[in-house]
Amino acid sequence: MADSENLITVTDLTKTYRTGDVEVHALRAVSLKINKGEFVAISGASGSGKSTFMNIIGCLDNPTSGEYLMEGIDVLKRDKNELAELRNSKLGFVFQSFNLLPRTSAQENVELPMLYNNKVSVKERAEKAFNSLKSVGLVDRVGSMPNQLSGGQQQRVAIARALVNDPIIIMADEPTGNLDSRTSYEIMDIFQKLNDKGITVVMVTHEPDIAQFAKSNIAFKDGKIISNFPVKERKNANDELKKIAVSTDEEPAT
Repeated sequence: MADSENLITVTDLTKTYRTGDVEVHALRAVSLKINKGEFVAISGASGSGKSTFMNIIGCLDNPTSGEYLMEGIDVLKRDKNELAELRNSKLGFVFQSFNLLPRTSAQENVELPMLYNNKVSVKERAEKAFNSLKSVGLVDRVGSMPNQLSGGQQQRVAIARALVNDPIIIMADEPTGNLDSRTSYEIMDIFQKLNDKGITVVMVTHEPDIAQFAKSNIAFKDGKIISNFPVKERKNANDELKKIAVSTDEEPAT
């Protein structure tokens, strides 16, 4: 049945903030379905509602009104502990600023989401973190500190950390905002490969070229969805990286 494919369903989602006597309508009756296996890029100007929407579906904020179902679970009826469990077991987060602990190795950063899980032994935690770093091409940097890594490598560590609990969905908020074009495409290549394996990706981006790597684009304006359409000429990150390699092969390797 089609409903079994629904991962996220929000209906009439509204978020209103109060600043003194002023009401700010961050979301205005937003309804949307995201199916399993989707790769969705969400765009919109600052204040359009996209980040508020992302925070709500990431169980980091509550709406003023509306309904939110994840795999049929009524998220808004869960208490703080249940929401924390939901975030830890089903969601992986990747942010623009990487959010790595500076005096902690790549491996230890990736182990963080498992620290409070009594069901995972120290040995298993280390193995899962190592395998997660291996999956993003950082098997040789497991002991490196964040300040010993490039921006792209730090973002790979952040992705490995997001993957370590085997989430069904990756929430990425401006994941390429601090990266150059080549490194951005490398990150998109990782996301596309994860998506090919069945992981759903929801990504906020203000960069139109990065949005072209997704399967569908959703645009927000004034707290509403103004467009939602499949990407017609979807970019393949691996192909784009090959083009860059061809155009720069006369330069010495670094």
